[in-house]
Amino acid sequence: MRQQTHKRGRFTNKTVAIVAALALGGGGAAIIAANASAHGDKGDSGQNNTVAAKAGTIQCPDVGQKLSDVPEKARPKVDKNLAELDNQVAKAYQQMNQQQGSSDAVLSKLNDQRSQTMDNIGSAMGGDNSQLQGMTDCKWQEVATQGGQQQGNQQGGDQQGNQQGGQQQGGDQQGGQQGGDQQGDGQQGGGDQGGEGANDVPGNAGGQGGNGPSQDDFVDITKVQPNVQQPPQAQQNGSTGTFATECGVGDPKLRNSDNVIVAPGVGNGAHHTHDYVGNDSNDAFANNQTFEQGGTSCKNQDDKSTYYWPVVRAQDGKDEADANELGGGQEGNVGTILTPTSSKIEFKGNAQSKVTAMPKFLRIITGDAKAFTNGDANANASWSCTGFEDRQLTDKYPLCPEGSSVTRTFDFQSCWDGQNIDSANHRDHVAFAGEDGSCPNGFQAIPQLVNTITYDVPANTPFAVDGFPEQLHKPITDHDDFINVMSENLMNEAVDCINSGKQCG
Repeated sequence: MRQQTHKRGRFTNKTVAIVAALALGGGGAAIIAANASAHGDKGDSGQNNTVAAKAGTIQCPDVGQKLSDVPEKARPKVDKNLAELDNQVAKAYQQMNQQQGSSDAVLSKLNDQRSQTMDNIGSAMGGDNSQLQGMTDCKWQEVATQGGQQQGNQQGGDQQGNQQGGQQQGGDQQGGQQGGDQQGDGQQGGGDQGGEGANDVPGNAGGQGGNGPSQDDFVDITKVQPNVQQPPQAQQNGSTGTFATECGVGDPKLRNSDNVIVAPGVGNGAHHTHDYVGNDSNDAFANNQTFEQGGTSCKNQDDKSTYYWPVVRAQDGKDEADANELGGGQEGNVGTILTPTSSKIEFKGNAQSKVTAMPKFLRIITGDAKAFTNGDANANASWSCTGFEDRQLTDKYPLCPEGSSVTRTFDFQSCWDGQNIDSANHRDHVAFAGEDGSCPNGFQAIPQLVNTITYDVPANTPFAVDGFPEQLHKPITDHDDFINVMSENLMNEAVDCINSGKQCG
Protein backbone atom coordinates (compact mmCIF):
# COMPACT_ATOMS: atom_id res chain seq x y z
CA MET A 1 0.00 0.00 0.00
CA ARG A 2 1.61 3.27 -1.05
CA GLN A 3 2.05 6.00 1.52
CA GLN A 4 0.19 9.25 1.14
CA THR A 5 0.53 12.51 2.97
CA HIS A 6 -2.44 14.50 4.00
CA LYS A 7 -3.00 17.91 5.45
CA ARG A 8 -5.53 17.68 8.23
CA GLY A 9 -8.09 20.45 8.15
CA ARG A 10 -9.20 22.40 11.20
CA PHE A 11 -12.23 21.33 13.18
CA THR A 12 -14.69 23.72 14.78
CA ASN A 13 -14.65 24.28 18.51
CA LYS A 14 -17.62 21.96 18.86
CA THR A 15 -15.61 18.97 17.73
CA VAL A 16 -15.65 16.09 20.18
CA ALA A 17 -12.64 13.85 20.51
CA ILE A 18 -12.98 10.80 18.30
CA VAL A 19 -12.90 8.38 21.18
CA ALA A 20 -16.24 9.67 22.40
CA ALA A 21 -17.82 8.60 19.16
CA LEU A 22 -16.97 4.98 19.77
CA ALA A 23 -18.97 4.48 22.95
CA LEU A 24 -21.94 2.82 21.30
CA GLY A 25 -24.87 2.76 23.65
CA GLY A 26 -26.26 -0.69 24.25
CA GLY A 27 -22.81 -2.21 24.03
CA GLY A 28 -21.42 -1.29 20.64
CA ALA A 29 -17.98 -0.34 21.91
CA ALA A 30 -16.31 -0.36 25.26
CA ILE A 31 -14.06 2.57 26.02
CA ILE A 32 -10.77 1.64 27.63
CA ALA A 33 -9.62 5.22 28.12
CA ALA A 34 -11.37 8.47 27.36
CA ASN A 35 -10.99 12.10 28.27
CA ALA A 36 -13.89 13.69 26.43
CA SER A 37 -17.61 14.07 26.58
CA ALA A 38 -19.62 11.26 25.04
CA HIS A 39 -21.89 13.84 23.42
CA GLY A 40 -21.08 15.84 20.34
CA ASP A 41 -23.10 18.95 21.16
CA LYS A 42 -23.97 21.16 24.13
CA GLY A 43 -20.55 22.86 24.03
CA ASP A 44 -18.98 20.69 26.73
CA SER A 45 -15.69 22.00 28.03
CA GLY A 46 -13.87 18.82 27.11
CA GLN A 47 -14.80 18.97 23.46
CA ASN A 48 -11.68 20.78 22.36
CA ASN A 49 -9.46 18.05 23.74
CA THR A 50 -7.72 15.68 21.38
CA VAL A 51 -6.96 12.56 23.33
CA ALA A 52 -5.32 9.26 22.74
CA ALA A 53 -7.55 6.35 23.59
CA LYS A 54 -8.33 2.81 22.77
CA ALA A 55 -11.77 1.42 22.21
CA GLY A 56 -12.92 -1.80 20.76
CA THR A 57 -15.56 -4.22 19.81
CA ILE A 58 -16.09 -7.95 20.03
CA GLN A 59 -15.33 -9.96 16.93
CA CYS A 60 -17.01 -13.33 16.57
CA PRO A 61 -16.85 -15.80 13.68
CA ASP A 62 -19.98 -15.34 11.57
CA VAL A 63 -21.46 -18.81 11.76
CA GLY A 64 -24.34 -18.00 9.43
CA GLN A 65 -21.98 -16.97 6.63
CA LYS A 66 -20.04 -20.22 6.88
CA LEU A 67 -22.97 -22.63 6.78
CA SER A 68 -23.26 -23.84 3.22
CA ASP A 69 -24.98 -27.19 3.67
CA VAL A 70 -28.00 -27.23 5.98
CA PRO A 71 -30.81 -29.74 5.39
CA GLU A 72 -34.04 -27.98 4.43
CA LYS A 73 -35.93 -29.42 7.40
CA ALA A 74 -33.24 -28.24 9.81
CA ARG A 75 -33.17 -24.63 8.65
CA PRO A 76 -35.92 -23.21 10.92
CA LYS A 77 -34.18 -24.49 14.04
CA VAL A 78 -30.76 -23.50 12.73
CA ASP A 79 -32.00 -19.99 11.92
CA LYS A 80 -33.40 -19.55 15.42
CA ASN A 81 -30.12 -20.63 16.97
CA LEU A 82 -28.18 -18.30 14.68
CA ALA A 83 -30.42 -15.49 15.89
CA GLU A 84 -29.62 -16.52 19.45
CA LEU A 85 -25.90 -16.17 18.68
CA ASP A 86 -26.56 -12.58 17.61
CA ASN A 87 -28.57 -11.98 20.76
CA GLN A 88 -25.73 -13.27 22.92
CA VAL A 89 -23.25 -10.92 21.26
CA ALA A 90 -25.59 -7.94 21.69
CA LYS A 91 -25.98 -8.68 25.40
CA ALA A 92 -22.23 -9.11 25.83
CA TYR A 93 -21.69 -5.68 24.29
CA GLN A 94 -24.17 -4.14 26.65
CA GLN A 95 -22.35 -5.67 29.60
CA MET A 96 -19.00 -4.37 28.37
CA ASN A 97 -20.32 -0.92 27.59
CA GLN A 98 -21.91 -0.64 31.02
CA GLN A 99 -18.78 -2.10 32.60
CA GLN A 100 -20.68 -5.02 34.06
CA GLY A 101 -17.67 -7.22 34.61
CA SER A 102 -14.21 -7.50 33.10
CA SER A 103 -13.81 -8.05 29.38
CA ASP A 104 -12.24 -11.45 30.02
CA ALA A 105 -15.21 -12.54 32.12
CA VAL A 106 -17.72 -11.28 29.57
CA LEU A 107 -15.91 -13.02 26.71
CA SER A 108 -15.60 -16.26 28.66
CA LYS A 109 -19.32 -16.31 29.39
CA LEU A 110 -20.13 -15.42 25.79
CA ASN A 111 -17.96 -18.21 24.41
CA ASP A 112 -19.58 -20.73 26.76
CA GLN A 113 -23.01 -19.64 25.54
CA ARG A 114 -21.92 -19.87 21.92
CA SER A 115 -20.55 -23.37 22.46
CA GLN A 116 -23.92 -24.57 23.74
CA THR A 117 -25.82 -22.85 20.95
CA MET A 118 -23.57 -24.33 18.30
CA ASP A 119 -24.10 -27.75 19.81
CA ASN A 120 -27.80 -27.10 19.26
CA ILE A 121 -27.11 -26.16 15.64
CA GLY A 122 -25.09 -29.34 15.11
CA SER A 123 -27.85 -31.39 16.70
CA ALA A 124 -30.41 -29.82 14.37
CA MET A 125 -28.24 -30.88 11.43
CA GLY A 126 -28.19 -34.50 12.56
CA GLY A 127 -25.15 -34.26 14.80
CA ASP A 128 -22.86 -32.95 12.06
CA ASN A 129 -20.62 -30.28 13.60
CA SER A 130 -18.01 -30.31 10.83
CA GLN A 131 -19.04 -26.89 9.51
CA LEU A 132 -18.80 -25.39 12.99
CA GLN A 133 -15.19 -26.20 13.80
CA GLY A 134 -13.26 -23.22 15.13
CA MET A 135 -16.34 -20.99 15.19
CA THR A 136 -16.95 -20.75 18.93
CA ASP A 137 -14.53 -18.24 20.38
CA CYS A 138 -15.00 -14.50 20.15
CA LYS A 139 -12.16 -12.06 20.74
CA TRP A 140 -11.60 -8.43 21.49
CA GLN A 141 -11.03 -6.32 18.38
CA GLU A 142 -9.22 -3.12 19.25
CA VAL A 143 -10.12 0.10 17.51
CA ALA A 144 -7.44 2.66 18.33
CA THR A 145 -8.04 6.37 17.96
CA GLN A 146 -5.56 9.18 18.35
CA GLY A 147 -6.05 12.78 17.36
CA GLY A 148 -8.92 11.88 15.09
CA GLN A 149 -7.23 8.88 13.56
CA GLN A 150 -8.93 5.55 13.67
CA GLN A 151 -7.46 2.16 12.98
CA GLY A 152 -9.32 -1.08 12.79
CA ASN A 153 -9.41 -4.11 10.59
CA GLN A 154 -11.77 -2.28 8.24
CA GLN A 155 -10.19 1.17 8.30
CA GLY A 156 -6.77 1.97 6.98
CA GLY A 157 -6.50 -0.94 4.56
CA ASP A 158 -6.66 -1.27 0.80
CA GLN A 159 -9.97 -2.52 -0.50
CA GLN A 160 -9.78 -5.05 -3.26
CA GLY A 161 -12.38 -5.26 -5.97
CA ASN A 162 -13.63 -8.81 -5.58
CA GLN A 163 -17.05 -7.77 -4.39
CA GLN A 164 -19.74 -7.60 -7.03
CA GLY A 165 -17.40 -9.27 -9.47
CA GLY A 166 -15.77 -5.89 -9.96
CA GLN A 167 -19.07 -4.16 -10.57
CA GLN A 168 -19.84 -1.42 -8.09
CA GLN A 169 -22.01 1.21 -9.68
CA GLY A 170 -20.95 -0.42 -12.91
CA GLY A 171 -17.27 -0.06 -12.18
CA ASP A 172 -14.31 -2.00 -10.90
CA GLN A 173 -13.19 -1.49 -7.34
CA GLN A 174 -9.49 -1.91 -6.94
CA GLY A 175 -7.06 -0.94 -4.21
CA GLY A 176 -7.73 2.70 -5.07
CA GLN A 177 -11.46 2.08 -5.04
CA GLN A 178 -12.44 5.29 -3.34
CA GLY A 179 -10.11 7.60 -5.14
CA GLY A 180 -6.95 6.37 -3.44
CA ASP A 181 -5.54 3.90 -0.97
CA GLN A 182 -7.04 4.42 2.46
CA GLN A 183 -4.60 5.10 5.23
CA GLY A 184 -5.13 4.64 8.93
CA ASP A 185 -5.79 8.36 9.29
CA GLY A 186 -9.06 7.91 7.48
CA GLN A 187 -7.93 9.73 4.34
CA GLN A 188 -10.02 8.94 1.31
CA GLY A 189 -9.51 9.97 -2.24
CA GLY A 190 -6.55 12.07 -1.20
CA GLY A 191 -8.86 14.59 0.41
CA ASP A 192 -8.77 16.32 3.74
CA GLN A 193 -11.36 15.45 6.32
CA GLY A 194 -12.63 18.03 8.71
CA GLY A 195 -11.77 21.22 6.86
CA GLU A 196 -13.97 24.23 7.50
CA GLY A 197 -16.79 25.03 5.14
CA ALA A 198 -20.03 23.56 3.87
CA ASN A 199 -18.64 20.04 3.91
CA ASP A 200 -17.06 20.01 7.35
CA VAL A 201 -17.21 16.90 9.45
CA PRO A 202 -20.05 17.89 11.77
CA GLY A 203 -18.87 19.10 15.15
CA ASN A 204 -21.06 16.53 16.86
CA ALA A 205 -19.96 13.64 14.68
CA GLY A 206 -19.52 11.60 17.82
CA GLY A 207 -23.17 10.77 17.47
CA GLN A 208 -26.03 11.11 19.87
CA GLY A 209 -24.99 9.89 23.29
CA GLY A 210 -21.60 8.81 21.92
CA ASN A 211 -23.27 6.12 19.85
CA GLY A 212 -21.12 6.67 16.79
CA PRO A 213 -20.18 6.95 14.05
CA SER A 214 -16.76 8.52 14.53
CA GLN A 215 -15.49 11.59 12.72
CA ASP A 216 -13.18 9.33 10.74
CA ASP A 217 -16.23 7.76 9.15
CA PHE A 218 -17.06 10.96 7.23
CA VAL A 219 -15.40 12.36 4.13
CA ASP A 220 -16.03 15.47 2.04
CA ILE A 221 -17.41 14.11 -1.24
CA THR A 222 -15.94 17.04 -3.19
CA LYS A 223 -12.46 15.87 -2.22
CA VAL A 224 -12.95 12.29 -3.35
CA GLN A 225 -11.62 11.48 -6.79
CA PRO A 226 -14.08 9.96 -9.30
CA ASN A 227 -13.81 6.18 -9.03
CA VAL A 228 -16.71 4.74 -11.00
CA GLN A 229 -15.89 3.10 -14.29
CA GLN A 230 -18.24 2.45 -17.15
CA PRO A 231 -20.19 -0.83 -17.09
CA PRO A 232 -19.07 -3.59 -19.46
CA GLN A 233 -19.95 -3.06 -23.10
CA ALA A 234 -23.12 -4.91 -24.03
CA GLN A 235 -22.46 -7.74 -26.47
CA GLN A 236 -24.68 -8.86 -29.33
CA ASN A 237 -26.67 -11.19 -27.10
CA GLY A 238 -26.74 -8.78 -24.18
CA SER A 239 -29.85 -7.28 -22.61
CA THR A 240 -29.85 -3.51 -22.25
CA GLY A 241 -33.36 -2.59 -21.10
CA THR A 242 -34.50 -1.30 -17.72
CA PHE A 243 -37.73 -2.05 -15.88
CA ALA A 244 -38.70 0.31 -13.05
CA THR A 245 -41.25 -0.19 -10.29
CA GLU A 246 -42.49 2.63 -8.05
CA CYS A 247 -43.11 1.61 -4.44
CA GLY A 248 -42.78 4.81 -2.41
CA VAL A 249 -40.44 5.55 0.47
CA GLY A 250 -41.96 3.46 3.26
CA ASP A 251 -44.61 3.79 5.93
CA PRO A 252 -43.20 4.52 9.42
CA LYS A 253 -45.91 2.31 10.91
CA LEU A 254 -44.44 -0.72 9.12
CA ARG A 255 -40.93 -0.35 10.53
CA ASN A 256 -39.63 -3.18 12.69
CA SER A 257 -36.37 -4.76 13.80
CA ASP A 258 -37.11 -8.20 12.34
CA ASN A 259 -35.45 -9.93 9.41
CA VAL A 260 -37.66 -12.57 7.85
CA ILE A 261 -34.88 -13.82 5.54
CA VAL A 262 -32.13 -14.31 8.10
CA ALA A 263 -34.16 -14.85 11.27
CA PRO A 264 -37.66 -16.06 10.38
CA GLY A 265 -39.90 -16.47 13.40
CA VAL A 266 -37.59 -14.44 15.67
CA GLY A 267 -38.69 -11.01 16.87
CA ASN A 268 -35.93 -8.39 16.80
CA GLY A 269 -33.81 -10.76 14.74
CA ALA A 270 -32.04 -7.83 13.06
CA HIS A 271 -31.22 -5.86 16.23
CA HIS A 272 -31.77 -2.73 14.12
CA THR A 273 -34.77 -1.11 12.45
CA HIS A 274 -35.74 -1.58 8.82
CA ASP A 275 -37.70 0.57 6.41
CA TYR A 276 -40.02 -1.40 4.13
CA VAL A 277 -41.52 -0.67 0.73
CA GLY A 278 -43.61 -2.98 -1.39
CA ASN A 279 -45.30 -5.73 0.57
CA ASP A 280 -47.03 -4.45 3.71
CA SER A 281 -46.96 -7.76 5.61
CA ASN A 282 -43.25 -8.14 6.26
CA ASP A 283 -42.31 -9.12 9.78
CA ALA A 284 -40.48 -12.04 11.36
CA PHE A 285 -43.54 -14.27 11.16
CA ALA A 286 -44.44 -13.71 7.52
CA ASN A 287 -44.17 -16.55 5.01
CA ASN A 288 -44.70 -16.93 1.30
CA GLN A 289 -48.45 -17.24 1.74
CA THR A 290 -48.47 -14.10 3.88
CA PHE A 291 -46.66 -12.20 1.15
CA GLU A 292 -48.97 -13.57 -1.53
CA GLN A 293 -52.01 -12.34 0.37
CA GLY A 294 -50.52 -9.03 1.53
CA GLY A 295 -51.04 -5.57 0.14
CA THR A 296 -48.36 -3.49 -1.54
CA SER A 297 -47.21 0.10 -1.70
CA CYS A 298 -46.09 -0.39 -5.29
CA LYS A 299 -47.92 1.54 -7.97
CA ASN A 300 -48.26 -1.67 -9.96
CA GLN A 301 -50.33 -3.83 -7.63
CA ASP A 302 -48.90 -6.98 -9.25
CA ASP A 303 -45.61 -6.20 -7.52
CA LYS A 304 -45.99 -7.51 -3.98
CA SER A 305 -42.25 -7.89 -3.57
CA THR A 306 -40.70 -6.76 -0.31
CA TYR A 307 -37.77 -4.37 -0.40
CA TYR A 308 -36.20 -3.44 2.94
CA TRP A 309 -33.10 -1.79 4.34
CA PRO A 310 -31.79 -0.42 7.67
CA VAL A 311 -32.99 3.07 8.49
CA VAL A 312 -30.69 6.07 8.61
CA ARG A 313 -30.88 8.31 11.68
CA ALA A 314 -29.82 11.89 12.28
CA GLN A 315 -27.65 12.08 15.38
CA ASP A 316 -29.63 15.09 16.57
CA GLY A 317 -30.07 14.37 20.27
CA LYS A 318 -33.75 13.57 19.89
CA ASP A 319 -35.61 10.44 20.94
CA GLU A 320 -37.44 8.34 18.39
CA ALA A 321 -40.52 6.28 19.19
CA ASP A 322 -38.25 3.24 19.64
CA ALA A 323 -35.84 4.96 22.03
CA ASN A 324 -36.61 2.47 24.80
CA GLU A 325 -37.06 -0.60 22.63
CA LEU A 326 -34.87 -3.44 21.41
CA GLY A 327 -33.67 -2.73 17.91
CA GLY A 328 -33.80 0.95 18.79
CA GLY A 329 -32.34 2.90 21.66
CA GLN A 330 -31.75 -0.12 23.87
CA GLU A 331 -29.28 -1.40 21.28
CA GLY A 332 -27.62 1.90 20.40
CA ASN A 333 -29.77 2.86 17.41
CA VAL A 334 -30.73 6.40 18.36
CA GLY A 335 -31.74 9.72 16.85
CA THR A 336 -34.45 10.83 14.47
CA ILE A 337 -35.16 8.34 11.69
CA LEU A 338 -34.83 10.07 8.32
CA THR A 339 -37.56 9.27 5.82
CA PRO A 340 -36.09 8.94 2.33
CA THR A 341 -36.99 11.61 -0.19
CA SER A 342 -36.97 8.96 -2.90
CA SER A 343 -36.36 5.27 -3.50
CA LYS A 344 -35.67 4.33 -7.10
CA ILE A 345 -36.10 0.62 -7.83
CA GLU A 346 -34.92 -0.64 -11.20
CA PHE A 347 -34.23 -4.01 -12.78
CA LYS A 348 -31.46 -4.06 -15.37
CA GLY A 349 -30.05 -6.46 -17.93
CA ASN A 350 -26.82 -8.37 -18.52
CA ALA A 351 -24.01 -7.36 -20.87
CA GLN A 352 -23.43 -10.90 -22.12
CA SER A 353 -26.84 -12.53 -22.34
CA LYS A 354 -30.58 -12.24 -22.13
CA VAL A 355 -32.05 -12.49 -18.65
CA THR A 356 -34.41 -15.16 -17.42
CA ALA A 357 -37.29 -14.66 -15.02
CA MET A 358 -36.62 -14.62 -11.30
CA PRO A 359 -38.48 -17.39 -9.49
CA LYS A 360 -41.24 -16.25 -7.20
CA PHE A 361 -40.11 -15.82 -3.57
CA LEU A 362 -36.43 -15.58 -4.55
CA ARG A 363 -34.54 -14.04 -1.64
CA ILE A 364 -31.45 -11.87 -2.12
CA ILE A 365 -29.35 -9.93 0.38
CA THR A 366 -26.69 -7.54 -0.86
CA GLY A 367 -24.09 -6.09 1.47
CA ASP A 368 -23.06 -7.42 4.86
CA ALA A 369 -24.54 -6.11 8.11
CA LYS A 370 -21.43 -7.37 9.94
CA ALA A 371 -18.77 -6.20 7.51
CA PHE A 372 -16.89 -4.20 10.15
CA THR A 373 -15.93 -7.41 11.94
CA ASN A 374 -16.32 -9.86 9.04
CA GLY A 375 -14.21 -7.96 6.53
CA ASP A 376 -15.23 -6.35 3.27
CA ALA A 377 -15.70 -9.39 1.02
CA ASN A 378 -19.46 -8.88 0.90
CA ALA A 379 -19.54 -5.10 1.45
CA ASN A 380 -21.41 -4.17 -1.70
CA ALA A 381 -23.45 -1.11 -0.73
CA SER A 382 -22.19 2.39 -1.51
CA TRP A 383 -22.76 5.97 -0.38
CA SER A 384 -22.55 9.19 -2.35
CA CYS A 385 -24.23 12.55 -2.99
CA THR A 386 -26.50 13.72 -5.78
CA GLY A 387 -24.38 15.37 -8.45
CA PHE A 388 -21.38 13.25 -7.45
CA GLU A 389 -22.57 9.82 -8.53
CA ASP A 390 -19.19 9.13 -10.16
CA ARG A 391 -17.73 8.93 -6.63
CA GLN A 392 -18.99 6.00 -4.60
CA LEU A 393 -17.92 5.25 -1.03
CA THR A 394 -18.08 1.91 0.72
CA ASP A 395 -16.56 2.54 4.15
CA LYS A 396 -17.17 6.27 4.52
CA TYR A 397 -20.24 8.44 4.94
CA PRO A 398 -20.32 11.34 2.46
CA LEU A 399 -20.48 14.98 3.47
CA CYS A 400 -22.49 16.62 0.71
CA PRO A 401 -22.32 20.27 -0.34
CA GLU A 402 -25.32 22.53 0.01
CA GLY A 403 -28.10 21.51 -2.35
CA SER A 404 -26.85 17.93 -2.66
CA SER A 405 -28.54 14.94 -1.02
CA VAL A 406 -27.06 11.78 0.51
CA THR A 407 -27.56 8.64 -1.57
CA ARG A 408 -27.30 4.93 -0.82
CA THR A 409 -27.03 2.55 -3.77
CA PHE A 410 -27.44 -1.21 -3.71
CA ASP A 411 -26.49 -3.32 -6.74
CA PHE A 412 -27.90 -6.78 -6.15
CA GLN A 413 -26.54 -10.11 -7.34
CA SER A 414 -27.77 -10.80 -10.86
CA CYS A 415 -26.84 -14.45 -11.42
CA TRP A 416 -28.99 -17.32 -10.11
CA ASP A 417 -28.18 -21.01 -9.71
CA GLY A 418 -31.39 -21.96 -11.52
CA GLN A 419 -32.72 -24.07 -8.65
CA ASN A 420 -32.99 -22.45 -5.23
CA ILE A 421 -34.92 -19.45 -3.94
CA ASP A 422 -32.63 -19.28 -0.89
CA SER A 423 -29.57 -20.98 0.57
CA ALA A 424 -28.33 -21.80 4.05
CA ASN A 425 -26.16 -18.69 4.25
CA HIS A 426 -28.55 -16.68 2.04
CA ARG A 427 -25.78 -16.07 -0.51
CA ASP A 428 -24.73 -19.23 -2.31
CA HIS A 429 -27.80 -19.45 -4.57
CA VAL A 430 -26.98 -16.11 -6.24
CA ALA A 431 -23.78 -14.46 -7.46
CA PHE A 432 -22.48 -11.27 -8.99
CA ALA A 433 -21.60 -11.10 -12.65
CA GLY A 434 -17.92 -10.88 -13.57
CA GLU A 435 -16.15 -7.82 -14.89
CA ASP A 436 -17.32 -8.59 -18.41
CA GLY A 437 -20.90 -9.18 -17.26
CA SER A 438 -20.80 -12.96 -17.52
CA CYS A 439 -22.27 -15.21 -14.84
CA PRO A 440 -20.20 -17.92 -13.13
CA ASN A 441 -20.47 -21.48 -14.40
CA GLY A 442 -23.75 -23.03 -13.32
CA PHE A 443 -25.49 -19.66 -12.96
CA GLN A 444 -27.81 -17.81 -15.31
CA ALA A 445 -28.51 -14.10 -15.68
CA ILE A 446 -31.61 -12.67 -14.02
CA PRO A 447 -32.77 -9.04 -13.88
CA GLN A 448 -30.40 -7.06 -11.67
CA LEU A 449 -32.15 -5.11 -8.94
CA VAL A 450 -30.60 -1.70 -8.35
CA ASN A 451 -32.04 0.35 -5.50
CA THR A 452 -31.00 3.98 -4.99
CA ILE A 453 -32.28 5.77 -1.88
CA THR A 454 -31.96 9.52 -1.35
CA TYR A 455 -32.05 11.55 1.89
CA ASP A 456 -32.08 15.22 2.78
CA VAL A 457 -29.87 15.26 5.87
CA PRO A 458 -30.18 18.36 8.09
CA ALA A 459 -27.21 20.70 7.78
CA ASN A 460 -24.31 20.15 10.18
CA THR A 461 -25.93 17.01 11.54
CA PRO A 462 -24.07 13.68 11.48
CA PHE A 463 -26.06 10.61 10.54
CA ALA A 464 -25.68 6.88 10.95
CA VAL A 465 -27.10 3.71 9.50
CA ASP A 466 -28.78 1.36 11.96
CA GLY A 467 -26.86 -1.80 12.70
CA PHE A 468 -25.93 -4.58 15.07
CA PRO A 469 -24.49 -3.05 18.25
CA GLU A 470 -20.99 -4.43 17.72
CA GLN A 471 -20.71 -2.92 14.24
CA LEU A 472 -20.37 0.65 15.59
CA HIS A 473 -22.66 2.14 12.94
CA LYS A 474 -19.92 1.86 10.34
CA PRO A 475 -21.02 2.74 6.79
CA ILE A 476 -19.40 -0.43 5.48
CA THR A 477 -22.17 -2.45 7.17
CA ASP A 478 -24.93 -1.09 4.93
CA HIS A 479 -27.09 -3.71 3.23
CA ASP A 480 -30.40 -4.29 1.49
CA ASP A 481 -32.87 -7.19 1.33
CA PHE A 482 -35.33 -8.33 -1.34
CA ILE A 483 -37.94 -11.04 -1.78
CA ASN A 484 -39.51 -11.33 -5.23
CA VAL A 485 -43.28 -11.47 -5.04
CA MET A 486 -44.10 -10.17 -8.51
CA SER A 487 -46.87 -11.95 -10.34
CA GLU A 488 -45.68 -14.26 -13.09
CA ASN A 489 -47.16 -11.94 -15.71
CA LEU A 490 -45.37 -8.88 -14.32
CA MET A 491 -42.04 -10.68 -14.06
CA ASN A 492 -42.38 -11.84 -17.66
CA GLU A 493 -43.21 -8.28 -18.67
CA ALA A 494 -40.04 -7.08 -16.93
CA VAL A 495 -37.93 -9.75 -18.65
CA ASP A 496 -39.37 -8.92 -22.07
CA CYS A 497 -38.71 -5.23 -21.50
CA ILE A 498 -35.11 -5.79 -20.45
CA ASN A 499 -34.32 -8.28 -23.20
CA SER A 500 -35.77 -6.01 -25.88
CA GLY A 501 -33.69 -3.03 -24.79
CA LYS A 502 -36.63 -0.87 -23.71
CA GLN A 503 -37.07 1.50 -20.79
CA CYS A 504 -40.28 0.50 -19.01
CA GLY A 505 -42.21 1.20 -15.85
